[in-house]
Amino acid sequence: MTASHRRPVPLSRAYRLLNHGPTVLVSAAHDGQRNIMAAAWAMPLDFEPPKIAVVLDKSTWTRQLLEGTGTFVLNVPCVAQADIVQTVGSTSGQALDKFAAYGLQTFVGEVVDAPLLEGCVAWLECRLLPEPHTQQTYDLFLAEVVSAQADERVFSEGRWHFEGHDELRTLHHVAGGNFLSIGDPVAGKQLDV
Repeated sequence: MTASHRRPVPLSRAYRLLNHGPTVLVSAAHDGQRNIMAAAWAMPLDFEPPKIAVVLDKSTWTRQLLEGTGTFVLNVPCVAQADIVQTVGSTSGQALDKFAAYGLQTFVGEVVDAPLLEGCVAWLECRLLPEPHTQQTYDLFLAEVVSAQADERVFSEGRWHFEGHDELRTLHHVAGGNFLSIGDPVAGKQLDV
């Protein structure tokens, strides 16, 4: 995907980028180091200001980096990236720079210093809302979304629309390294929520 397909998403609609439960890639950078990891447990929490929650195990390098800087990115990968999601989710970034090792292309975000991964279908730049007890006890991180973008081919006017773009459908982890992709829409009453 090129930059020409990226469009800002109003923060009041940022929750819709995660509302359907996709696997995300969490990226963070601190003190000259960077990392990216897969996370299946991420969700929207609030509309305005938009907030998210993500679970990050104590042993992950990405967690250490985001705790150091207080910012991170939730990248929403697609079917075309299934192999890289599996790869970055099963290797540690403490011993190598995953971006260099796997040839991952990135771009600079609007607000935070963490890298945004090219080829994804959405990006949420986040600022940590420190909750030390919750983080240490439950590995649960809360953050405010401070900038959001999406690939207009599959997300526009506040809605996902994957028809005709099967390779851009989002991934959903179902355990053991297995994923499903988002399915076809089911017609329902349109609400503007």
